[in-house]
Amino acid sequence: MEKFKITVKLNCKAKDVFIGWLNSKTHSAFTGGAEAKMSSNEGGIFSAHNGYITGTNIEIFPHKKIIQKWRTKDFDEKDEDSIIELFFTQKEDYTLVSLSHTNIPDGQGDKYKKGWKDFYFTFMKKYYDN
Repeated sequence: MEKFKITVKLNCKAKDVFIGWLNSKTHSAFTGGAEAKMSSNEGGIFSAHNGYITGTNIEIFPHKKIIQKWRTKDFDEKDEDSIIELFFTQKEDYTLVSLSHTNIPDGQGDKYKKGWKDFYFTFMKKYYDN
């Protein structure tokens, strides 16, 4: 299994990006318009990027941290879910969003690291930096 951590700096409040992550309309908007069906409840299921990503909210710590079981259509059905942990750290005039992605099937880590940057963080910067 593979793992990695990445961080992005956003010009917004931690509360805003945290709430946006769990909101279907905002999540769709800050990932370039791909459909998202999010849940803001622990145990709630979600999908993103037109159903390519699916998962379950494991733990939610308001405005601070989200832990989710996470998988894509590229996972083999025998593969366990991977885990993402999102940390939202409010600084003086910006927010650091740190993502830890673990339990990734062997050989897929680099692809998902690039995917987070290309399909999430790049769009999130545009969305929140305006």
